[in-house]
Amino acid sequence: MRLSNRNILLCCAAFLSGNGLHFSKAVAQDSAQPQLKAHRAHPAKASATPPAQHRRPSVTESGVLGPATPQTEEISVSGARRNADGTTNTTPGGGLMPHQTAPRSQSGVTRDFIAKQAPTGNISSMIANLPGVTFGSQDPLGVTGDTITMRGFNESQIGYLFEGAPLADPINYQPYTSMLVDTENLASVTVSQGSPDLNAPLFNATGGEITATALNPSHHAGGYMSVMGGTHSANKEFMRLETGDIGQSGIRGYVSFSHLSNNNWRGPGGLHRYHIDAKFVKEWGQDNSISAIFGYNAQQQTSWREPTAAQWAASKASVYYSPTYTPGNANYYKLNFSGFNSLDVVAPMHFTLSDEIHLNITPYFVHQHGPSTGGENIPASGGYNGTEQYGNLNQPYATNNTLTTASVDPWDQNSSAINNSISWTHGHNNVTFGYWYSYTTHQEVETFTPVNYEGEAANLYGKYPIYVPGGRILSGYNLNFKQQVNALFIADTLKLLNNKLTISAGFRAAMVSRSGTNNVPGADPYKVAGNYFEPLPQFSASYQITPRDQVYINGSTSFRAPESVEAYSQIFDPNSASAVEQPGSLKSEYDISEEIGYRHSGLYNFQISLFNANMTNHQVTSSGYLPYTNTLISEPINVGGQTSRGVQAELGLRPWHHFSPYVSGQYLHATMDNNVPVAATNAAGISVIDYLPTAGKKAVDSPKFTASVGLAYDSGHFFGNFDLRYQSKMYSTFMNDQSMPGYVVSDLALGYRLSKVGPLKGPKIQLNLINLGNNIYRSIPGSSAATAMSRKGIFGNSVSAGSPVYLVGGNFAALVTLSTGF
Repeated sequence: MRLSNRNILLCCAAFLSGNGLHFSKAVAQDSAQPQLKAHRAHPAKASATPPAQHRRPSVTESGVLGPATPQTEEISVSGARRNADGTTNTTPGGGLMPHQTAPRSQSGVTRDFIAKQAPTGNISSMIANLPGVTFGSQDPLGVTGDTITMRGFNESQIGYLFEGAPLADPINYQPYTSMLVDTENLASVTVSQGSPDLNAPLFNATGGEITATALNPSHHAGGYMSVMGGTHSANKEFMRLETGDIGQSGIRGYVSFSHLSNNNWRGPGGLHRYHIDAKFVKEWGQDNSISAIFGYNAQQQTSWREPTAAQWAASKASVYYSPTYTPGNANYYKLNFSGFNSLDVVAPMHFTLSDEIHLNITPYFVHQHGPSTGGENIPASGGYNGTEQYGNLNQPYATNNTLTTASVDPWDQNSSAINNSISWTHGHNNVTFGYWYSYTTHQEVETFTPVNYEGEAANLYGKYPIYVPGGRILSGYNLNFKQQVNALFIADTLKLLNNKLTISAGFRAAMVSRSGTNNVPGADPYKVAGNYFEPLPQFSASYQITPRDQVYINGSTSFRAPESVEAYSQIFDPNSASAVEQPGSLKSEYDISEEIGYRHSGLYNFQISLFNANMTNHQVTSSGYLPYTNTLISEPINVGGQTSRGVQAELGLRPWHHFSPYVSGQYLHATMDNNVPVAATNAAGISVIDYLPTAGKKAVDSPKFTASVGLAYDSGHFFGNFDLRYQSKMYSTFMNDQSMPGYVVSDLALGYRLSKVGPLKGPKIQLNLINLGNNIYRSIPGSSAATAMSRKGIFGNSVSAGSPVYLVGGNFAALVTLSTGF
């Protein structure tokens, strides 16, 4: 049966191709080969897509199950030529609107867009134009310190998957996207703005899911290389070597290496990054495959200063670390930097056990470590190690009992996991069962190292710490943390009415167990444990009105365990006799969301959805400086309930006379449901808990309007890409008494590619102009506060003002890239 189906489809392909027609049914996007493909088979052995009842379920078919394989693909019959950079100029909207069929809000980007962006970017910067996405950067190159929100949810509430594995930090949920993959190897990114896949190995995705995939290895030996240079002394060198098919083994793969460096656009310092990507694939039989994906990253960057509103009004972008050192200057830039180092291994495996049964196994391992370093002045004697006062530290370079040090946090984290699922398809029904297990260990011991009179620290990696009299290490926190996750899910998908109607329902049970200790003297509690169990049902239904028109509805639930190790432990400082940071809320965030939507595909592609989300124990993630220090930590704040409602839409045109326009937008109405408890002082000067009247106030990090406009042109030789993004104001306080104004920013790419020059395939020159208007702006709040003005609480107690900090968007940059395949 399969053989005849394959022959029929190939004959149709030949007929359509011969008549210059295009047919594209994009299950998602592909980055691999231009020929007719199905299940990543070699072109010479390509098989047609089997009937629906014999296929592994995917996100585009059910929306509840999510992709059974992390490698998203486009099934196409087309005469389009794939260029050396992976572009085909076939995706609507210039690569910003691939075809979707999932019964939920879902958008994406393909190589048609990714390849034309600055090669310094990352996964987050690639999706900045999609509906519902608010992207805040700190540099024009997209290398460091960016963040996103979607529908008012910040990135710690969004699940990040790379090749089916959650490579974000499993405790503080930060994705560190610049560490994951070079954009030259990035095939596609898919964004689900409202709900995660039921089988996704995530327990923080209350705000949606972002799924990225790497390029598939080529069947032909060769490679790709590029060099880039530009403003801010930016330079990047990249090379990918492809093995092609290795004999008759069915194995093919690639390995790539890159180096990137640049100077900070404001203030001294900069970044150095070394990165390795590798991917190998083994395929055999009917839809059997094993992939091995490796990633290594070594990165060090000077930290950014995040100004308050008052500092911004006084100095704009001139708030940064000191370029020179004088004794006692803890703000010297060489004492304030971060290291982002990682090793990732993911091995997705897919097996066809029979025509009706398919097995998916994805083991993965992630190792991430620092250090994070910040300058601090501490007492040379009479300070505190936890709650114990110490005597003379007997350190050189002390002045007036003040010792300038570098506070070093060489955090280290390992996570091992396996995600499994088995699906049985019979007739029009598919049942899938899965299990995910993850084990994570985290160690974080702050140490201090002295700084000499020239600003040089004894050791910036924590190997030679300061000891207090008696032999203990001087530390503000000495954390050991363990986490185990067990999750089970079962889902059923039923196709009716000649496969026009698809109904899916599923249930997931997630169990998270955590325990941590703090070995600093006087820590109370010394040990904290948290156990979380959440039942998570999902439902969706879609109806294919015509082959090009679809309507859908869905209802989903999701939760997020408390964020960050600091939520469980006290933080101390040598300048204080008591803890400067107390444990946060240990309740899990729970979200119930609904969507209804419509989409059309064809010459123009259009989709619109209305959404509603209700959260309890909403954890607003804020980054704040520890008292006395330059150390930023995550501070989860439980603000109670929040309701987010709105509408999002996007429109993209298929290439027409080489032009592909795109537009997207979102209206969001997000409000707080409860009055927020805050620390206050009564008339007797005693600290108490009061409440601020925040119920009904606009939620922080939730712009009312966002919009994007794009226009792409690609003739095969000349190409260009213009995009413009608008974001309305965002509140940074729960009382709505401080906000960040809206802004507009735009980028432009221009280039020319040749077909072939000798052994060079598709040599290309590309110019990227970033932030064309050199707009100096605050891009997104970096922290939140209850109120920006001192005021009385509901019970008449005095509440002090807070000072939110902000990320500063990068200025203008120009980058030139030369690249070629070979």
